[in-house]
Amino acid sequence: MSSVRKYAVIVAGGKGVRMGTDIPKQFLPLLGVPMLCHCIQAFIHTYRDINIILVAPESQLHSTETIVKSYVGPLHLTSVAGGETRFHSVQNGLRKIEKKGIVFVHDGVRPLVSANLIKRCYKQALELGSAIPVIQCTDSLRVVNEDGLSSPLNREQVRLVQTPQTFLTDIILPAFDQEYNVNFTDEATVVEATGQSIHLIEGERDNIKITNPGDMLIADTLLKSS
Repeated sequence: MSSVRKYAVIVAGGKGVRMGTDIPKQFLPLLGVPMLCHCIQAFIHTYRDINIILVAPESQLHSTETIVKSYVGPLHLTSVAGGETRFHSVQNGLRKIEKKGIVFVHDGVRPLVSANLIKRCYKQALELGSAIPVIQCTDSLRVVNEDGLSSPLNREQVRLVQTPQTFLTDIILPAFDQEYNVNFTDEATVVEATGQSIHLIEGERDNIKITNPGDMLIADTLLKSS
């Protein structure tokens, strides 16, 4: 297993609009460290030989790389400009992969991803070809139609999807050669469009995606207690 090449495509294209800040949210500090750097540290602390492919807006590429290197230290880092959509950003990152292995695709604003989850995703992707972390929904759910009317949805059948979405290169690279579709909401939907099955794995409640100021407070508290 140790000889398998490992790649982490970290998507860091947020603008911080919902955060209400001028600073892109991936650079906002958690315990004095930009949250993007927490993400990258999680992967390199888990697998020292992992290749980090950082996807960021073209105007921020140099500054992002400089920030990461100053906080994280030596690492196998490749930077690439993002695209118009998440699909195109991930596609640009995947084009930097030339050899077979395992690919993690991770949101740059999920700073609490654990080594345990990364290892479990890696192991399952080796065995089954993919590992999509999900958690059960605990809230009641309703579907609203075009007329504003709603109906209940069975939450037992619903899962909330997280990252890192993890795949064999033989599965994810060909999938991203297809044309973009508006229904591609994540990497799993892209792979499924090629006829491949995807395999879920239990995610983690703490692996939250930072989208608003309240999430920052939660993440800060969780990091302090870890």
